[in-house]
Amino acid sequence: MLILKPISHETIWGGEKLLPFAPEHHERLGHLYSLVSNGEFESVILNGKYKDKTFRQYFDENKTRLNLGGYSEFPFVTALVDPKDDLSIQVHPDDKCAREIENRNYGKNESWYFIEPPVNHWLYNGCRVNSTDEIKEKIIQNRVEEDVIDRLQVEKGDYVFVEQGTIHAATHGALFYEIEENCNITYRFFDYNRKDKNGNSRELHIDKALKAIKPEVKSKTQKYNGKEISERLYSTKLFEYITCYKNNSDTLECLTLLSGETTIDSICVKAGTTIVLEPQEEVNLNTSTFIMARPVTKGAK
Repeated sequence: MLILKPISHETIWGGEKLLPFAPEHHERLGHLYSLVSNGEFESVILNGKYKDKTFRQYFDENKTRLNLGGYSEFPFVTALVDPKDDLSIQVHPDDKCAREIENRNYGKNESWYFIEPPVNHWLYNGCRVNSTDEIKEKIIQNRVEEDVIDRLQVEKGDYVFVEQGTIHAATHGALFYEIEENCNITYRFFDYNRKDKNGNSRELHIDKALKAIKPEVKSKTQKYNGKEISERLYSTKLFEYITCYKNNSDTLECLTLLSGETTIDSICVKAGTTIVLEPQEEVNLNTSTFIMARPVTKGAK
């Protein structure tokens, strides 16, 4: 069993809801990464044989034994996300687009589970127009926010899968669990003309975004309802008020606490922390609510 140290990430749009769970002091946080290994951020292990080593080191040494030998890196990232302000309107490339633009094998799908809904109870998601030519016309007319971006209604407890190629943005006031495929590529399409703390506009990637956008793609909402939800590289399931959990799968399971608090190996474990269980390992959680995330097994080629 591994306990991972959360990694706090300040952002221009972040809020204060995650500050009590962050390992360092911050004014505002956008992400509290509970499991990440992407070259920019690397989770560190707090206990056991691998104490003070990175999760990447553990994964590289054990992935074949855990039926994950076909992955060059761990396939997903998990985080809690607090947008005090709207995120930039953005898109992630599909696999074909990622290969052509970035020389990467995979684009990115992601999923969001809403612990708290946005203030307005909707996200930016999908297109109101049918082609990139129409999008280009609206850019010239400065009518992107009004005429291009569609909306998706969301409520507390909703699960949203954001397929690669979907133009989207989370909106202010939400608090959600995010799991995303481990591809750190985001193309900002529109950022409300806001400035950073130094008075500079953030970089946009309009040409790349136009190549990546699929105007026909839009997300839907669903509920866990006691069932597991499976996507391309991961499966997740919500567990509420559980005191004990055992991994009965044939690979790693990653439990991210959404509420509750417990002590394991003399370490205080609270919301925003991920516990990684190998097959047949179990943990006492002292009446916690968490999401279990499990990678799709993939043997070495």
